[in-house]
Amino acid sequence: MNNNISCDVEESSFDEKVITHSHTIPILLDIGADWCGPCKVLTPRLERLAVEYAGKFLLAKVDADENMRIAGRHKVKGFPTVIAYSRGQEIDRFYGAQTDSFLRNLLNKLIEHHQHTQ
Repeated sequence: MNNNISCDVEESSFDEKVITHSHTIPILLDIGADWCGPCKVLTPRLERLAVEYAGKFLLAKVDADENMRIAGRHKVKGFPTVIAYSRGQEIDRFYGAQTDSFLRNLLNKLIEHHQHTQ
């Protein structure tokens, strides 16, 4: 994926790629696992939306099996867990695969929130 719309995140790069970077651009953090069926449905949808939204948010993907501390830090109860970050703060989250309309609504709220806070 294009580095301007999507990136993989590991424990060592989390604070820089998600927390710090969310002050510049809204971040959608996708925490999932290779064995997770709903993750296999959701992640490609999020990747398509990242392309469609063309840099209005960054999709940060975490493999929970390889980065258990990130999942623990976020008190993840199930996969996939998606967390919206803006200006260093979590502003929303959801669990499980969702419809495209749900995802677009969440993204639009995230982008609007980011634009109206300093």
